[in-house]
Amino acid sequence: MAKVELKQPIVQEISEQIKDAQSVVLVDYRGLTVEEVTALRKELREAGVTYKVYKNTLMNFAFKGTDFESMSSLLEGPNAIAISKDDATAPARILSKFAKTAPALELKAGVVEGTFYDADGIKAVASVPSREELLSKLLGSIQSPITNLARVLNQIAEQGGAADAAVAAPAEEAPAAE
Repeated sequence: MAKVELKQPIVQEISEQIKDAQSVVLVDYRGLTVEEVTALRKELREAGVTYKVYKNTLMNFAFKGTDFESMSSLLEGPNAIAISKDDATAPARILSKFAKTAPALELKAGVVEGTFYDADGIKAVASVPSREELLSKLLGSIQSPITNLARVLNQIAEQGGAADAAVAAPAEEAPAAE
């Protein structure tokens, strides 16, 4: 069997994974210990992100003709890719956070929702909260005025008996004074 035939299934596997991906981040993992790589893989897996090491030439073939082709020029040295199909910012967020504790991990570049970002751009994308966090902030913003109104109305209702008595007494005295 020719080498091309052996490598074609791997290229196909990469192509399948990146086909519907919202984001793909390319990292240089040189210098990471086995424990660090294991911890990183576990954290990425829990977030639904696929993290795999492939040969650069195979990734290059898989990237051709896709949104991720812009990363082909960076395929030098040992690389790994983190692929997310659900949360566009998850790979960048997790890898950037992990790189702070393990400086050997180098973010190279990534494509998030069809847009290419260099290492600094990926770090900027990492600062964007997840979709769930953004939705909870939005709901909190929407609920806040309603909650404050309910509190004020509740306080008025609680103090209403004393306030009504105080307002009613001067009103009754006023006609008698005329």
